[in-house]
Amino acid sequence: MPDLAASNEPAPSALPAPQLPAHDAHWALFLDVDGTLIDFHDDPQAVAIPASLLALLHALHTALDGALALVSGRELNDLDRLFGHPRWAMAGLHGLELRRADGSFRRLTVSAQEQQQMHEATAALAARFSGVQYEDKQIAVALHCRRAPHQFESLRDAAATVIDQLPGYELQPGNLVIEFKPAGMDKGRAVAELLASAPFDGRVPLYLGDDLTDEHAFDSVRKKHGIGVLVGSPRATHASFSLPGPAAVEAWLARVLDALSRGNSQHDDQPDDRPARQP
Repeated sequence: MPDLAASNEPAPSALPAPQLPAHDAHWALFLDVDGTLIDFHDDPQAVAIPASLLALLHALHTALDGALALVSGRELNDLDRLFGHPRWAMAGLHGLELRRADGSFRRLTVSAQEQQQMHEATAALAARFSGVQYEDKQIAVALHCRRAPHQFESLRDAAATVIDQLPGYELQPGNLVIEFKPAGMDKGRAVAELLASAPFDGRVPLYLGDDLTDEHAFDSVRKKHGIGVLVGSPRATHASFSLPGPAAVEAWLARVLDALSRGNSQHDDQPDDRPARQP
């Protein structure tokens, strides 16, 4: 995880809303899902994608010549289920699964023995905490505390002890969730991998995310002279801009589509101190 405590980032309260692109901007758009495009739900399998948002994402994919990708902790199969099997690039399980824009696919994994050991250990851990929801992602497991937020710190401390007994695995803390996932991959590395291939290469990367898991990606796009947008409550972050929640994200993305499609003249009513637009 990038060291936020040691960074010289501006105070979270000072982060402005992100700028709009010029109509001929060469942006590459990377989007987290839960907490960014859609609100959190107690049951991750119970969420649904609004038709308006789905249509907007399809239109942005076209306007950006395919340079749009989802980057999520969900499995790719789950993302396909939610979004209707789109032809977008996607990174699932924090980058452990990756489908490129050309449809090619790669997956990082661990041995069957290590995977079984992880499942046994995490099932036993979850059983110790009432209200903790166990999400089986096959090669990874997420333990959700959204139904019992008071359990989170104790669960995190217990997980830190369990992970020492699981070779090949590492912890990924998130928003009221602890994930056990194979080591060696994160969202930042997944974004960098996508940026090395068409149609993302040579474009200015923008990443929108809400969670600690997205900090790797914020750091990655910043190193590529891109833009990170923190969604949700202010906190220490490597992002440079912010939006208050998924509803604001959808509204901003609609304005991005409009700017890409028709130019920016209709948005001249923005405050004069807004950041300069990207070329």
